[in-house]
Amino acid sequence: MGTEERNILQAHSMTFLEMAFRTDKQGVIAHPDGHGKKTGDCGDSIEIFLAIQDGKIVQFRYQLDGCLNTNACCNTLALMVEGRAVAEAWEITPETVAAYLETLPPDHYHCAELAVGTLYLALISYQEVRRAPWKKLYR
Repeated sequence: MGTEERNILQAHSMTFLEMAFRTDKQGVIAHPDGHGKKTGDCGDSIEIFLAIQDGKIVQFRYQLDGCLNTNACCNTLALMVEGRAVAEAWEITPETVAAYLETLPPDHYHCAELAVGTLYLALISYQEVRRAPWKKLYR
């Protein structure tokens, strides 16, 4: 184990490490009910896909071109929104994500902002599809 790997393990909480290295929520949902895509100033890109039934988020998937910090934030969002009402998802903030991770580096707080901002775009997209269901077919 190299020095850099040892430093990562020592500098972060187990919660952060679990979220940073998970990959089970990465993927795409065909014809999602909600979809958002955003690129941050740092160059990281996130695409979020939501499946929603009866006002509850039943599936959260994402694609990522970014760092471990952004991956940790995306996995935290998946944990926080799956099985919950859409209204509850609107209450999630970057502060909520950072607090859950415990050791998100302050200079990577923008990763939480990017992830939550992308979630909001997916939720807005869901609202648009509810008003015009035909749009879902063209995603």
